[in-house]
Amino acid sequence: ALGVIADIQFADAEDGHDFGGSRRRYYRHSLRLLRDAVRAWAAESPPIDCVLQLGDSIDGLNARHGQAEGALRQVLEALGRLPVPVHHAWGNHELYNFSRARLALSGLCSRPAGGAAGPPDGLCQAYHCSPAPRLRLVVLDAYDLSVLGTDPGSDRYEESLRLLREKNPNEDLNSPAGLKEPQFVAFNGGFSQAQLDWFDEVLKFSDENQEKVLVMGHLPIHPDASDRVCLAWNYEAALSVIHSHRCVVCVLAGHLHDGGYCLDSHGVHHLTLEGVIETPPESNAFGTIYVYEDKMVLKGRGRIADRVMQF
Repeated sequence: ALGVIADIQFADAEDGHDFGGSRRRYYRHSLRLLRDAVRAWAAESPPIDCVLQLGDSIDGLNARHGQAEGALRQVLEALGRLPVPVHHAWGNHELYNFSRARLALSGLCSRPAGGAAGPPDGLCQAYHCSPAPRLRLVVLDAYDLSVLGTDPGSDRYEESLRLLREKNPNEDLNSPAGLKEPQFVAFNGGFSQAQLDWFDEVLKFSDENQEKVLVMGHLPIHPDASDRVCLAWNYEAALSVIHSHRCVVCVLAGHLHDGGYCLDSHGVHHLTLEGVIETPPESNAFGTIYVYEDKMVLKGRGRIADRVMQF
């Protein structure tokens, strides 16, 4: 069984609103909801095997108030009360607070030491592991190509900015207004070719070994499990890797605080989790996924609905 949670976006700040000004964000309460989730997971019987934290654990507000380190410490302390591994995806809000180099040295770096489980490029945070026999977890790095958290002088930054400007002529690069491909905004990112090639190799191995594969990352990669904006830049490339193999059963993502779900044409479940940050204090948004031979069962809490996903 796996605990799942997305978009905690904790900040020690008064409630605020989303970029559109219409949705309430409960910055302080998100930590309390996380602690409630941890208590619920700790009480599960049989015990859970690991937790998947789908990114945006702290809010960008922290950077402005000089509170990034403190906020991250509190989130990691809450998760650290569980005696199981936590797998972290990096989202845009992590990168508003810290450079990639700094995150790689933080408790949000869950990639195994030695790097053998990840792409050859040491900067990419993708990795895979096997939390249970015949089950593989692949953590994708959806901001491998991004203008966030990378050094403005670097090749990766220049390449990402060029791609973004090519697709987005708007003065505000966070605005999808008028775009044919509205996912090309600065708060999203994409997968490098090196990461996609590595992903393909991992799935080839899992096909050969008859494994079931769960994929997780911050950004959704299927438009039907999202709103057309909150998607990885080159989501089609990631999908085509998945669809060229048999082993992937589910893709888990966050980023879109309303959540989303679809079963795609190849029988892959795409589940986008509702965000903790926009969850009222009397509710919650987390779940536990039980994996069986032929299905996964999500027991949701609060805003997250129960779901049975057959494969």
